[in-house]
Amino acid sequence: MTNTLTAFVARFRRDEEGATLVEYGVALGLAVIVGATALSTLAGNVKGEVEEANAIFTSTSGS
Repeated sequence: MTNTLTAFVARFRRDEEGATLVEYGVALGLAVIVGATALSTLAGNVKGEVEEANAIFTSTSGS
């Protein structure tokens, strides 16, 4: 049993496929963070523009 476990651990340490998977996971996480930040910023800008347009239409239609 110990030999099997030792062989598994040794094979796992030599296998670089897991490191590649971790690297893709980190890259994906970073892309999600950047995308969420960009969308949040864009949403704030659009909200400001819509509120400004609403204020203009509200003030001109009431006169």
